[in-house]
Amino acid sequence: MTTKKDIRKHFLEERLNLDDHTIITLNEQLLANCRQLDFQEVKWAHVFLPISEKKEVNTWPLVNWLKTTYPGIQWALSRANMKTGEMTHYHWEANTILVKNRFGIPEPAQGTPVIPSDLDLVFVPLLAFDRQGHRVGYGKGMYDRFLKECRSGVRTIGLSLFEPVARILDTDPWDVPLQTVVTPGHIYHF
Repeated sequence: MTTKKDIRKHFLEERLNLDDHTIITLNEQLLANCRQLDFQEVKWAHVFLPISEKKEVNTWPLVNWLKTTYPGIQWALSRANMKTGEMTHYHWEANTILVKNRFGIPEPAQGTPVIPSDLDLVFVPLLAFDRQGHRVGYGKGMYDRFLKECRSGVRTIGLSLFEPVARILDTDPWDVPLQTVVTPGHIYHF
């Protein structure tokens, strides 16, 4: 299990087989580790909202905690165009209407556009990652393209329910490694 395809298949299956109690416990532990990080310098943060049917990391408690602890942070959400592989980003405000797309991703129906270069922090979804900070997502490359639009030095934090694999052998030149990954058991910095 060293290629993206094999890793993707394994960890998606592993995640889907987690029972509800385990998912809740892992998410609570992950949030506890996120609380150890410092977000004082963040003015704009981008977050993904989970596809609950795929048992993705539940980012709702993280966002709620950050909104309470760091009320000055402005939030951005994306809307994905699956045909082009591009993402557009919108200010997530109190009146933002969220609509699930055909893949179950909650997205803003409309809103004020946000330019990726304005972001200070991006929380990145993933299925798996390795000890070098490379990630495996669903295979569309959308986040890699998005992260290349962000300013140099944007802070990237991957959120994973699982610990890393040793190495992803088939990384591509356009893959953007993460700076940090938080799991229920550890915080990894690369």
